[in-house]
Amino acid sequence: MSSPSSKAQQRAKFEQVFTVIRDELVAHHAAAGMPKEATEYFKQVLDYNVPGGKLNRGLSVVDTVEILKGRTLTDDEYFKAALLGWCVELLQAFFLVSDDIMDSSVTRRGQPCWYRKEKVGLIAINDSFLLEGAIYYLLKKHFRQEQYYVDLLELFHDTSYQTEYGQLLDLITAPEDVVDLDKFSLERHRLIVVYKTAFYSFYLPVALAMRVCNIPSIDGPSDPYAFASSILIPLGTYFQIQDDFLDFSAPPEILGKIGTDIIDNKCSWCINVALAHATPAQRAVLDANYGQKNAESEAKVKEVYEQIGIREKYAKYEESAYKEIISLIETIPAQGSKEGLKREVFKSFVDKIYKRQK
Repeated sequence: MSSPSSKAQQRAKFEQVFTVIRDELVAHHAAAGMPKEATEYFKQVLDYNVPGGKLNRGLSVVDTVEILKGRTLTDDEYFKAALLGWCVELLQAFFLVSDDIMDSSVTRRGQPCWYRKEKVGLIAINDSFLLEGAIYYLLKKHFRQEQYYVDLLELFHDTSYQTEYGQLLDLITAPEDVVDLDKFSLERHRLIVVYKTAFYSFYLPVALAMRVCNIPSIDGPSDPYAFASSILIPLGTYFQIQDDFLDFSAPPEILGKIGTDIIDNKCSWCINVALAHATPAQRAVLDANYGQKNAESEAKVKEVYEQIGIREKYAKYEESAYKEIISLIETIPAQGSKEGLKREVFKSFVDKIYKRQK
């Protein structure tokens, strides 16, 4: 495990690359003949929406490249890995800016959502397109000469499309202002999580690193990308279920925010487990109170969660998911193989999230 100081150093080094690519994007914008006002606005879009999060997705690209190469990266290798990491963060920013409009969200990362900023409003829709377009400019500029360039393009295009599938499913299943628990189910929740979270948060960073390390695709059951997906998609599902449970169970001072899944009518793991185990009387309480914008209704839903034993059910799920993921990882030989993969790639993800408290 990295020490807190080394983690801070890794983040600082990674953030230096953002400054470089941000300046490249702004210079390209200006060179296209855009007036100063538009270029300055574009810079604000980038600075406000891209670098402020935990950066786990982007840093995972760098970490995975280092693990696969088994050595310290050269300056050029580091820059290319970090640039791909920032492309993942640009993708995340594209999703979040547009998602906040669709959800009528108020804050993001402790500050007002971009569309709520003065003089932004629905211009933010186009700003989200700019954030997405920036990915493909950077890929073309820095990777066009590489044999895996088209593979990178396909990864970003395919992952965007998959995430948009998940967003559609989420929006039609659980609109914030129309509560219909008959639309909810554990299978519907699983599909939303796989498409909306697991592909871009877990599979994409690793697949990008594998391409940079020239790990080839193979037709058939020994394909390393299919194998990586078979671990990373369940891992991403576990992560989101964990997130859903922490939204209900973790104190705000530990979680770093106040959980709002119940009042926001989220199709979370907790409500779906409750629906699967509720008595008719408990189901009536859930129907009457889920998604209501008051603390009393939220408390009644939480009471049903406790009655059905949600904490015990989560603990049982977590152990089962953990054992399943570890057993898959251990099918990779200890010295690494599975066509170029290493156990440490996947164990690094598991170690970050197993039994986390926030």
